[in-house]
Amino acid sequence: MTDPRAVRAALMREPNFRWMMAGGAISLLGDQFTLIALPWLVLQLTHDALALGLVIAVMGIPRAIFILIGGALVDRYSPKRVLMLTKYANAALLGLLAALVLSDHVTLPLVYTLALGIGLASAFSIPSGTSMLPNVVAPQQLQMANGILMGMRVLTALAGPLLAGLLIALSGHGQGEAGIADTRGLGIAFAFDALTFAVTIWTLQRVQLHAEAVRAAPQRVMQAVGSGLAMVWRDAEMRSAFVYWGVISFVIGGIMQVALPVLASTRLGGAAALGLIMGAHAAGNLLGMGLSSLKGNFRVGTLGTTLLTVDALAGVLLMFMGAIGAAWQAALLMLVLGTLAGFMQVAVFTWIQRRVPREMLGRTMSIFMFILMGLAPLAASLTGLVMQHVSLVQLFVGAGVFLLCGTVLAFALTPMRAMNDAKSATIAASTPTT
Repeated sequence: MTDPRAVRAALMREPNFRWMMAGGAISLLGDQFTLIALPWLVLQLTHDALALGLVIAVMGIPRAIFILIGGALVDRYSPKRVLMLTKYANAALLGLLAALVLSDHVTLPLVYTLALGIGLASAFSIPSGTSMLPNVVAPQQLQMANGILMGMRVLTALAGPLLAGLLIALSGHGQGEAGIADTRGLGIAFAFDALTFAVTIWTLQRVQLHAEAVRAAPQRVMQAVGSGLAMVWRDAEMRSAFVYWGVISFVIGGIMQVALPVLASTRLGGAAALGLIMGAHAAGNLLGMGLSSLKGNFRVGTLGTTLLTVDALAGVLLMFMGAIGAAWQAALLMLVLGTLAGFMQVAVFTWIQRRVPREMLGRTMSIFMFILMGLAPLAASLTGLVMQHVSLVQLFVGAGVFLLCGTVLAFALTPMRAMNDAKSATIAASTPTT
């Protein structure tokens, strides 16, 4: 068996991986600043949960619509080329947003417009970013490289919200001419994210892809998208899992994107509290991934039953979120929820990567990321509307009950309970690619 320490040492000596890792870490850190600053900006402009939900939806709609097309283009063309274009677009959009905030010229329609552009760029950056690694490192280094990058992503998700919350809180609470509190901190947060995209352009230019990188056969874009969807649909276990994750992401993800900022704003003390609870969730992710590396073979029966059991436990915990009255309580609960998610995340990504042929990976990952990231913003606007009529307590209890019932139905009515780690490698070879 190959010594993991030797594989890691060889990987860290590879300049392409080092450039990719450095650029990824910088960009991910900047993204966390926008993740905190954007909802806070909308709440300061409007003090309205419905407006926040609409902004999140405006960002998510183009991402949801075009992410499958992005996956098809990545499979056919270079993921580096696609990713570079998105970096230029995001740097320009966030730089403009920072200038508007700092100059007190930002308005809600402008925020909608820029959010639309950011969402469109992410529709192409997500599949290109998730498909690039197999074209950079050797096959025997892929598992180790994935582990390093996933851990790095969690570390930035841990540090970023805390730093962003502190930046906004320490930059003063005076209002600008547009009536926005925390103007200076918000503007600096957006400017920092724009700068990280500019730096990432420089690092990404130094990454060289393998000359023998796998490319899909030329197809029309919509035909290629259809091929990816058909492959997932033919696989009964993958189809069931993707449908389940899609429903859960739409409902629970949409609720959390709106409810957590509102909870922090109305009850927990502001932007610093939001940064704390988001950072706690990231810390839980990191802890869960660490536990996965130590107890990665732990299963409650099969992989599928383990996933559903973890989700059921998360549903029970969500019911308590609405009763929280202090930031530390929210942070503790998010720490536990993050740990559960982190423990299963490595297993899920590995299951998909082993199951899918390499030339279909861009399209499959675009479908998966559409489910995880494209559906929740679509539900965010509905959540904002619902919050005009229900309390936070009712919203979180409803979310927990929905998740708990969803796990029971998925176990009883779908093949998800049969998902098995050992089957993954054999299915990939027999899955049609066209």
